[in-house]
Amino acid sequence: MNRNFTAFCAAMLAFAIMLVICGGIWTDSRKFSLAETESTVKTVYLTFDDGPSDRVTPKILDVLKEENVKATFFIIGKQAETRKYLIEREFKEGHTVAVHSYTHKYGEIYSSAESLIKDIDKCNDVIKSVTGRYSSVYRFPGGSYGLSEKLVSAVTSHGLRYVDWNASTRDAEIYCATPAQILKSTADTSSNTENVVLLAHDSTSKTATAAALKDIIKYFKNKGYIFSAF
Repeated sequence: MNRNFTAFCAAMLAFAIMLVICGGIWTDSRKFSLAETESTVKTVYLTFDDGPSDRVTPKILDVLKEENVKATFFIIGKQAETRKYLIEREFKEGHTVAVHSYTHKYGEIYSSAESLIKDIDKCNDVIKSVTGRYSSVYRFPGGSYGLSEKLVSAVTSHGLRYVDWNASTRDAEIYCATPAQILKSTADTSSNTENVVLLAHDSTSKTATAAALKDIIKYFKNKGYIFSAF
């Protein structure tokens, strides 16, 4: 009897450990919201952070329109307040206007869950004032990696889906990046990836990103990707 009981307990313990491990994997797979799609076709999601800017955003929109490609713009609300015409254009041309931040000041935003949600809502108010509706798509400034579970949970509990990235133009990392460097970074970081979420920026200093965009789109088209927005 004791031997059977010990074996039973050991089996239950092993089962419990398996559940914890599997549960952890399942949780992690939900935590990082990337390019979730039921399509079996290779897909690339072009995403642009830190805009809009008068200098770069119109150039990016011109290329996207010419190439008939949709993208997702994660905007900074404070900048958008004085550039609502660009948000209106993004929306009218079929792109996704999403929340990035109102201030983009990490110290203020991440000081508490309440501060984070307040910042999100303030940015979303700007979006609604132009598009007539709130966005349900969010990107953490700097990405969600390394943030506390409390902050991440505050966002999802607030009804927002957050989107990180799995490839990058590195236009915010390489000092004075050239269009050729941006294209190479795009190719290198997206290699062997079926669903690509590409990080790029349309802030005022990223003129090289706009200059490289046509070649980036051509690169993915030549590899058989389709384009989508969140």
